[in-house]
Amino acid sequence: MNLLEDPAHLAWLEAEADRLLAFGRASRSAIGGFGWLDDDGVTDPSHPVELWISCRMTHSYALSVLRGNSADRALVNHGVASLRGALRDDAHGGWFASIGPDGPVNDAKETYGHAFVILASSSAAAAGHPEAAALLDEALAVFDEHFWDDEQGLAREAYAADWSGLSDYRGVNANMHTVEAYLAAADVAARPDLLERALRITTRVVNEWARNNQWRLPEHFTPEWEPLLEYNRDEPAHPFRPYGATIGHLLEWSRLTLQLEASLLRAGLDAPRWMVGAARELYDAAVREGWNVDGAPGFVYTIDWNGVPVVRDRMHWVTAEAIGAALTLWLREGDEAMAADYALWWNYAREHHLDLVGGSWWHELAPDNTVGHSVWEGKPDIYHALQATLFPRLPITPSLASALGAGLLQ
Repeated sequence: MNLLEDPAHLAWLEAEADRLLAFGRASRSAIGGFGWLDDDGVTDPSHPVELWISCRMTHSYALSVLRGNSADRALVNHGVASLRGALRDDAHGGWFASIGPDGPVNDAKETYGHAFVILASSSAAAAGHPEAAALLDEALAVFDEHFWDDEQGLAREAYAADWSGLSDYRGVNANMHTVEAYLAAADVAARPDLLERALRITTRVVNEWARNNQWRLPEHFTPEWEPLLEYNRDEPAHPFRPYGATIGHLLEWSRLTLQLEASLLRAGLDAPRWMVGAARELYDAAVREGWNVDGAPGFVYTIDWNGVPVVRDRMHWVTAEAIGAALTLWLREGDEAMAADYALWWNYAREHHLDLVGGSWWHELAPDNTVGHSVWEGKPDIYHALQATLFPRLPITPSLASALGAGLLQ
């Protein structure tokens, strides 16, 4: 039986979502937001409270509420209160990148974190939080004023706390999560113009930079958006800005491209014909150059510009994104090969990533599939794994929160 049509598999996904949510509840921080969880599910005091983790957890527990777990509304309330309180910069607007007991630890204003504020507030609004719609409006306004570059059709990267000193670096990772955030906000706030922005980003990233580089996507750029192909060659295992092409991002862009296509059509807007083919090319490149390329199962983290593995550790989020990409391609094209891949990626995750003793997923595995910590410490959040349990039971569009709110969960 096709795993995607197996009731037992769908029931297992529901139970796995519950298991992940149970693990993540310990991340609630007394100083605001959500902390970094270690291997045992205990908040790690060596890490500050990160904006991106706090937003991902707020999003995750909003999805839990929308699945019917009203007890998790307290965690959504905590997340929204933190985004309106401890994590917010009342003096200059926007949100701090991280905080500690005595205030900001990193007071930079970063696109990556602010995109997740949009996602978290969208999901909280869909879950019925009374202050989340206003928070979403504020997050979108801040993003419009400081991060969105309408001339380029892309998002800028980072500023100092007072919005001075725009960073010279431009990055694709932050733009990828901007697309994700715009898809969610377009549904919740009824803003089809955000879909048009998401298309502008995706056109540059996927149909220009990835297509013109054999689908090995450059991610690091100058202020003029010229690629920096040697960026971080001396720090290839950087958790956010690694050298070379990132296999997991090819998979994530594949899924997002198809979700954007479906969202555009649903809104009555034109969706370029290149989108489906490009999504398949990204997926095929990731599998061809990332999966089982060194004699052991699993996706390597990065490759160089010739397709040679650089960092061979296996990240849990890459496996989760492979699941989402294969699933979305199957829904879009009905290709049974994608159903077979979907089953393969879940079998790998269940054998190697799931920690059935300590909880959650091992976030990183060494090249031999033993537990590793060269890039990531602990099990910081549940966002990627949780979404992997939901994508198979929801349509391609609308966004997860809106689909759950509409009662579309299988």
